Amino acid sequence: MRRQESENDEMREEYDFSQGVRGKYAKAYHQGSIVVVLGPDVAERFPNSESVNQALRSLANLMDGKRQSH
Repeated sequence: MRRQESENDEMREEYDFSQGVRGKYAKAYHQGSIVVVLGPDVAERFPNSESVNQALRSLANLMDGKRQSH
């Protein structure tokens, strides 16, 4: 069953969600993942979650090392 389109719909015709999977990330989200929005300049340098997590872990390790030396 298709929903009726209204004047307030903001979905563009070129969007195709026919191959989408409902709830694909729901389990990970409920297990403690946090969703954040990266600024465009940051997203250029860190194109995926693995690279963001690696950079943040490195930063956290540096911060922990500085705390221990004081």
